[in-house]
Amino acid sequence: MPRQRSIEDFSSDELRRLLVEKRRAEREARLSAYRKTGRVIRLVTDEPEGEPSPQENLIENEDEPITIRQRARTRRKTGMDRFLFAVEIVAILGLFFIILNGVNLLRNLNKEFSSALAQPDPTPTALITAVVLPSGHTPPVEGVEVRPNDAEIPEHLRPLMQSYADLPIPTQSAQQARQIQIPAIGVNAPVVLGDGWEQLKKGVAQHLGTANPGETGNLVVSAHNDIFGELFKDLDKLQPGDEVVIITQDRSFTYTITGTQIVEPTRVDLMAPTAEKTLTMISCYPYRVDNKRIVVTAVLQQD
Repeated sequence: MPRQRSIEDFSSDELRRLLVEKRRAEREARLSAYRKTGRVIRLVTDEPEGEPSPQENLIENEDEPITIRQRARTRRKTGMDRFLFAVEIVAILGLFFIILNGVNLLRNLNKEFSSALAQPDPTPTALITAVVLPSGHTPPVEGVEVRPNDAEIPEHLRPLMQSYADLPIPTQSAQQARQIQIPAIGVNAPVVLGDGWEQLKKGVAQHLGTANPGETGNLVVSAHNDIFGELFKDLDKLQPGDEVVIITQDRSFTYTITGTQIVEPTRVDLMAPTAEKTLTMISCYPYRVDNKRIVVTAVLQQD
């Protein structure tokens, strides 16, 4: 049996060869194990046998400490992770901003919609339709044109009255007065809507906004006493109990005279609405003087 040689018996070249063979055997063992598990795909190359391939060298390097290249890859991966994390943070902040902005926009739209639906607080408006009682005009004098008596209107209200006179007259409805009959003084005249200068030329005029015949409230009509037919010339001859018939398109209503009074042209309170079904007839007075008004009131007869 040959004697085992100790390490001191080997020369340095022999030791180096043994170390290379040992490493090669270990590498072959690892390669064999990798091939069995499918971790190595052997390629057909012209490499001489016995020389390690690049794949084998790569596998050998797996057991070695992390190289400079691996550290660079790790740093690049860490940098990319940080960048992606920053992008996620920015995206979350952007989404939060969009949601917050949408909520504020919705709140503003709700406020604007509520404001549009809210009714404004009512404020008092000057009544320019009742400065003086209707039918006022200058006294008729031969050779002088008769015109509205602007002197009755306070000077600061004259522009307002002029603007009211320019307003269009609405279309007369079936419920409004069409004819007036006063048998006691022989009046049988048409009734027009509106009591401006032009309307009073056509007949008896109903003041805009007053009650219709038969309705609760004050039906106010007026006519001239000494021009344009002198329709209301004899209003002062009416007595309590006399009748006035107001005719609409569909029916007639009979009012009974209750009283007469002579007033200043500024007594517009006499045209105010009433809680009853009343009629108020107005004309200038006295005859051909026209510095006052005669006002005759009546109440609807119950059926």
